[in-house]
Amino acid sequence: MEKQYCRVGTVTPMTSGRKAIALLEYQYQNFVEKATNMEYTDTKLGEFFEQKARKLKKILEGLVQ
Repeated sequence: MEKQYCRVGTVTPMTSGRKAIALLEYQYQNFVEKATNMEYTDTKLGEFFEQKARKLKKILEGLVQ
């Protein structure tokens, strides 16, 4: 059996075009949903998800324009 090595920390490039926008929209909705679910239970985690959602929204606005 041969040794297999994985590249930890490698980044897979995001697909371009409509697939990238659809993926970012999905991630945005996911973070918004998580932030609203964490609103009353864990404020720090909810703030983290809100921050991630804001960053994704900003990226999406740049791609759509």
